[in-house]
Amino acid sequence: MSRDTHLNLSAGLASVLVALTLVALKLWALGATGALSIAASLADSALDLMISLGGLAAIFYAAKPPDDDHAFGHSSAEDLAALGQAVFILASSGLIAWAAVARLQSEAPPPLASEGRGVLVMAASIALTLGLVLWQRRVARRTGSKVVRADSLHYIGDLVPNLGAIAALWTSAQFGLTQVDSVVAIGAAAMLAVGALGIGKGAWDALMDRAADPEVVAGIEAIVKGWPGLHGYHDFRTRSSGSTVFVNLHIELDGELTLTEAHDIGAGLKRAILTAYPGTDVIIHKDPVR
Repeated sequence: MSRDTHLNLSAGLASVLVALTLVALKLWALGATGALSIAASLADSALDLMISLGGLAAIFYAAKPPDDDHAFGHSSAEDLAALGQAVFILASSGLIAWAAVARLQSEAPPPLASEGRGVLVMAASIALTLGLVLWQRRVARRTGSKVVRADSLHYIGDLVPNLGAIAALWTSAQFGLTQVDSVVAIGAAAMLAVGALGIGKGAWDALMDRAADPEVVAGIEAIVKGWPGLHGYHDFRTRSSGSTVFVNLHIELDGELTLTEAHDIGAGLKRAILTAYPGTDVIIHKDPVR
């Protein structure tokens, strides 16, 4: 196993351990305070845990070669997991929003308790998250892992609900404004729903073999168009599966070239695409032109 794979695995394991710690801390804080803003942050951390587990599995799968039953690898498992995650978090955000609205409409909403403990837990959550993000960014710069980079971006987005929960607990402790907790919870639930819809759409598109990102497609086409020895190309197709982009391409070569010459042109083009887009799986077919 390569050094880069070891680094990616270390980032994945760190992500899972941090997520587990945050879920445990926030469960305790929710029981102590009864704050819906912490419930929203807890749901987000539970999603983080599932995403981190999926990312760790993806790194293991990336190191595993295709087998007889899965000639194109096992990357679609990432998309199935992501679709399940999206459904889970949508349901969680709906329940949190419903509870928050009900609390706002209540004539005697339940008071929050132990706000100081809740603030300490959320502050610890922010510190752990920042430490994880710094390590993930270092690993991503070294290895170029898209899985690690995406996980890092997701954790950066988690800082907003945590800060909102601290604000809600502080206003409750200082001014008795328990309504702020419900407002923050509704905002956090909305953010969770938007994120879940984005994850779900990406997973659905991948399972339906949608073409790769337009920027990736345009970048690959730019490499192909400028490659020496080509008379043209056709049947250029892409699809995404998990973190892998599959590229199929027919290139047109001079029919008088030797097999070795034709192979060298195709192999050089393939290496150029893989260098520019490491997460791709490239198949190039050569067609002679007269």
